[in-house]
This record gives sequence, structure tokens and C-alpha cells, in this order.
Amino acid sequence: MVIPGKVAIFRGMTDWLSWTPKERATLCFIITDGRVLLIRKKRGLGAGKINAPGGKIEPGESPIDCAVRETREEVCVEALDAREHGELFFQFTDGYSLHCHVFRASGCLGEPQETNEALPLWTACEAVPYHDMWSDDEKWLPLLLAGKFFRGWFDFDSDQMLSCRVEVVAEEFFADRTFALCPAS
Repeated sequence: MVIPGKVAIFRGMTDWLSWTPKERATLCFIITDGRVLLIRKKRGLGAGKINAPGGKIEPGESPIDCAVRETREEVCVEALDAREHGELFFQFTDGYSLHCHVFRASGCLGEPQETNEALPLWTACEAVPYHDMWSDDEKWLPLLLAGKFFRGWFDFDSDQMLSCRVEVVAEEFFADRTFALCPAS
């Protein structure tokens, strides 16, 4: 169990000091008026699960640019005032590894639309459907919803979490990673 403001440590399997990700990706959680914009993924890693808009970082692309682009592509909205709140590190037993930057946005321009990639779902923050999500989400998403900053390390066998470690970090950890999208006039 993760307690906001405390460090939660779980026994891990991966040597994270020598770990290198095969891919880098983002997630962008738009949180406004007590609701969070989630999606039901239609394809790719986690197809069928509920998550947030996001995806792989393209060569030469910054994490924030990826988060904004993927949100636009998956649900047809522009994330506003997106700010990095977390980093997640995943190692799968099949050799796949992923470094994910997690962003929190204060709103969006436009109304979410279904695409061939995702079905958008506005969800009350207190009613997040963790049972339909990756099992690691319940370890760190409450921190994001509470406005905390965090890092997490996870070992998975397919979609089964084998181990995890989540820690709350100071806001300053992500201080140089801010970005605000200014709407065109």
C-alpha cells in the first residue's frame, strides 16, 4: 500500500541500477472538476484495459510533446497546462522494458472523441475503475490524483505484476520539466 507523503518499498527482481529501457513513452491524465479523462485502449500494449491517453516517444520528440500529441491523436483534445508528475519504469519477463513519463493536465480544449485507438471515459476521481487497469496503477495513480510527485519501478510477467516499488518525490524533482500549452488566439 502506498501512503501519500511516505515511501513504499516492495521487494524487486530487476537490477534497476544497470537497467536500460527498450522504449520510452508517456501518459497524460487530464484532471478537472473532480473528474479524470481515461480511455479504453483499442490496440497496442494494454489493449482492452483502461488507462490514460499516451504512447511511444518518437525520435527527437520531448516527453511533453509526445504527451500532448498522443492525447490529441487518441481523443481529439489539446491537454492544457500539462506538467510531469511521475516516472514509471517497467521490466517484463519477456525482455520488454519501458520508461514512462506521467503528466497531469488541468484541462483540455475540445470535447473528447472516440478514435480507432481509444474510447474516452470521463470518470469521477473517486471512482477510478482499477479492476480494469494495469495492476500497478492502483499503486501510483492515487498519488497523481492527489497532486503528488512520484517514481515507480515494476516487474511484470505479461499483465501480472510481480514486484513494485513506489516513492513520493519532492515537486522540485520535476521542476525543470514544466510545460504550458497556450491556446492560439
